[in-house]
Amino acid sequence: QVQLVESGGGLVQAGGSLRLSCAASGRTFSTYTMGWFRQAPGKEREFVASISGNGGTTYYADSVKGRFTISRDNAKNAAYLQMNSLKPEDTAVYHCAAVSFKQRALQSSEYRYWGQGTRVTVSS
Repeated sequence: QVQLVESGGGLVQAGGSLRLSCAASGRTFSTYTMGWFRQAPGKEREFVASISGNGGTTYYADSVKGRFTISRDNAKNAAYLQMNSLKPEDTAVYHCAAVSFKQRALQSSEYRYWGQGTRVTVSS
């Protein structure tokens, strides 16, 4: 079992940057693929990025590719989402999630554990 807590959300101007953090409990963090998802007002939850347990494999949604970077620090039991060149369309509640033994996991239904979410608002 693992508990996830996100932080780092807030209000930022278009073109600015934010770094989201996801702190995880548990003893086997490195066995989990970590994902970031977001849900904007009136829209379904969508995949943003994921990173494999050892950090060797990453996936990004086309909408954020080149602007966002997912990373992790297994020694700190943490995952991160660096968001640069933010756009108003990035406004959403961002959740981190974890799943064991799945290198490629792009759907929310594939993840077992979820954080409470942190809100990101990008003003124009």
